[in-house]
Amino acid sequence: MTDRPRIGILPGDGIGIEVVGAATRVLEALPLEFELERIDAGWSTFERCGTALPEASLAAARDCTALLFGAVSSPSTEVDGYSSPILELRRELDLFANLRPVVSSPLDSSRSGVDMLIVRENTEGLYCGRERLEDDGRIAIAERLISERASRRIAERAFAEAERRAETLARPARVTVVHKANVLRMSDGLFRRTVLDTAKAFPAIEVEEQLVDSMIYRMILEPQRYDVIVAPNLYGDILSDAAAALVGGLGLVPSANVGDRHILVEPVHGSAPDIAGQGRANPIATLRAVVLMLEHLGEGPSASLLTRAIEYCLRHGPRTEDLAGTASTEEVADAILEQVRRPVPAKAGF
Repeated sequence: MTDRPRIGILPGDGIGIEVVGAATRVLEALPLEFELERIDAGWSTFERCGTALPEASLAAARDCTALLFGAVSSPSTEVDGYSSPILELRRELDLFANLRPVVSSPLDSSRSGVDMLIVRENTEGLYCGRERLEDDGRIAIAERLISERASRRIAERAFAEAERRAETLARPARVTVVHKANVLRMSDGLFRRTVLDTAKAFPAIEVEEQLVDSMIYRMILEPQRYDVIVAPNLYGDILSDAAAALVGGLGLVPSANVGDRHILVEPVHGSAPDIAGQGRANPIATLRAVVLMLEHLGEGPSASLLTRAIEYCLRHGPRTEDLAGTASTEEVADAILEQVRRPVPAKAGF
């Protein structure tokens, strides 16, 4: 046995295979001591094994310190026996918090001065998977689950992240609570009450509320004013995808699924089957997800090194098609690898 941390690599489907492959090359070049273990999961695994997350894959994931996930090609219609592996991993590993940092990039397509963190409850809401058909399939019903326990856990995480950011960024902390309690009085009402009650233990943090529809409007108008945003599952999913458009697009934004014992990081984008296998996918979101993983593992110097390399290449290096360039996935990875191997001084113009 070894004491070195084990990182599980789950490429998944579509462009997940390409961007995770590129990120793995960069990860292996960093000055770290760890083991990598490839783990099968996704639609292609389902087609081969009859399950999208085999028991062996789940057992391997449990033994890992951290997981790097690519993307999954989940069908849009019901397929007998299929369930999303990413949702199952979140449930089985109790990854109750989804953390999505949204930060300005050195690109013309990015708004300046944006630095927010969307903290999304990751286990409940409409994504709990409780659906049924009635009236011979003419009526579909989905249950929406909101519990005090899950709401308190995500609130505590949001306020803890706000405290950490206030110390790191040397600025006052603010948490924006997003809900629709004016309509969903019982479910969103419980979420709202629980988060506001949790806030009492954090008197130094400013707390405000926004209805989810108003929040999207305000976020587009003035994204620079937001710090930490905490929301139920579906709202957080929608807000984070919308916020990505403010800073250059989904190809740049990472995500971390965090529990008490495990972390799973992934790009926000999907499997993009229309370009899969063409080597055109942008690996930046996946590389930024690696940064989140390294920070969580206490590997601050390597996280900073990779961040500087990514920022340098966004300013000066090749870009994939979605960033108005012509570079391939591997060419972008090569450019970042060059900077990782030849560290860029912290004051190199960014």
